[in-house]
This record gives sequence, structure tokens and C-alpha cells, in this order.
Amino acid sequence: MKIKIFMLLTPIIIGIFVIGYIFSSSNQLENNVTLSDKSEKIKLDIKSLFNIYGFEENLEIKNGKKVWNNVHFELNPENTELYEKLNYQLSEKTIVIYPIFTAAAYSEPGFYTYFREECDEKCLTIELQKEYAPDFTSSGNGFQVLKLLGYEIISDIDVDQDPTILEKYDKVILLHNEYVTKKEFDAITTHSNVLYLYPNALYAEVKIDYDTNLLILQRGHNFPESHIRNGFDWKFDNSPLEYDMDCQEMGFDKIDNGWMLNCYPERPIHQSKVLLNMIKEF
Repeated sequence: MKIKIFMLLTPIIIGIFVIGYIFSSSNQLENNVTLSDKSEKIKLDIKSLFNIYGFEENLEIKNGKKVWNNVHFELNPENTELYEKLNYQLSEKTIVIYPIFTAAAYSEPGFYTYFREECDEKCLTIELQKEYAPDFTSSGNGFQVLKLLGYEIISDIDVDQDPTILEKYDKVILLHNEYVTKKEFDAITTHSNVLYLYPNALYAEVKIDYDTNLLILQRGHNFPESHIRNGFDWKFDNSPLEYDMDCQEMGFDKIDNGWMLNCYPERPIHQSKVLLNMIKEF
């Protein structure tokens, strides 16, 4: 079964922003976006349901295109009525899982330093940091948009430390949670209503040592053997679809425990009220 969304998208390139997190008594993700204080923020001329700001010192030109690093999303007062329709309500019992482990995996040096054969297996063990740049690979746009719309957000760490936490919610929304622990994988795949918003979720197994704060790749992404793709041998792996970033034929496919989007939605998630409404209504 498939539900399709037809829309026209404005191609843009947005770079990284910085988010901090802390371990608290409730293990909640600290959703503070660190903004530049070196110059005045600039409102970007990008088609969006939100206001998007960048900073002059963070502008780069790559392949003839502007790339804004450390961008920041804010609500647009002109769209207040729309936000009221799209805002998450606590009564809906929905939770979003922020991909801290994936943000860590993409840090340098890290897993991808190893994958590029620029480092030996020592790069498959990395120390978790207090701040990460959840960029395009870590669903940074999606995180900011859902946060602005009031969704409750926890992290991989919360689920790994207490897998039963998901039982409190009627719906679980995944971002680009590519790297997860076995406990997290089991908790997500046994939940009855999961929205897999980004392809390539649940792709590789990691382990975290909380005594040393180390994250270690266990299985997947051609490790420890080159023929191993999905670290959990998951039959619903939809990783090839992550390369569709234009989302011109965007739609949701039904699987056993929820729905999967068929493209990588970093651009449409802040442009499409149809997509945001479907996220709310599923």
C-alpha cells in the first residue's frame, strides 16, 4: 500500500547548525541550538513555511552554489494559523527520536574516516561529544521543524537506556537514525506505529559504553565483513531510497509496524504543509 504526495520543491543547499545535549536525571535531549554571535543574522531568501537565517561569516561557495552553515529556523508570524493546524498536541502521544549516534558516527575522525580507508579500525570507536552538527546527514532540518511545531523529542540514548519509554507513546517518529543499538532496534521494530521519516534508518548496529562514553560500530555498513549491509538483517531496510533527495514523487509505503517515506526529506520538510500534515495525521 502506498500513499503519494505530489509537489514542486525549491532546490536549496543548507549547511550545518550546532546542537548541544546533556545527560540529565530524565535523560532528556537538550534542544538548544547554538547560534553565531559574530555577526547579525541574515534572513535567507528560501521558499519555506518558516523563516530561515544564516550568518555572513558562515557563507561558502561550493560548485558555484551558496552553502549556508549554522542556519537557524524560526516560526514565521504570517503562518501562525497554519502552525496552529500543524502543531503537535500532547494528547496525541507522539515522540520523535533524535539521532545522536548517527551525528557521532559522521563526525571526523570517525566511522566515515574508516569507510574512506583513511583510518584503521580505531576510528570505529569514538567518544561521544557534548555538541554535534546535525547537518544534512543527521536530519538537522527535520529536527528543527518538528521542534518548532511542538513535538516532544528524545534521543537514541534515552531509548537505549530505557527501551520501554516508547510504550508510553501511540506514535514514534524516526529521523535519520542510521546507527542504533540492538536494544533500540528491538524497541522500535516491536512498536506498533512507527513513522520512518528518513530512508536508511536502523542500518547499522552500534554499542555504547556509558562508563567510558564510547560509541563502537558492531555490525553493518560492510563491517565486519564486506558483504554485510544492514547490521540487523532487517527485511524492511529501504536505504537505497536515501539518494532521492529531490522527492519529486514523494510517498509513504506501508510496512508491518508503520509507514516509510520513499525519499530523503530534508528539503520538503520545511516547505510542504501536505507532508507536515501527514506526519501529524498518521
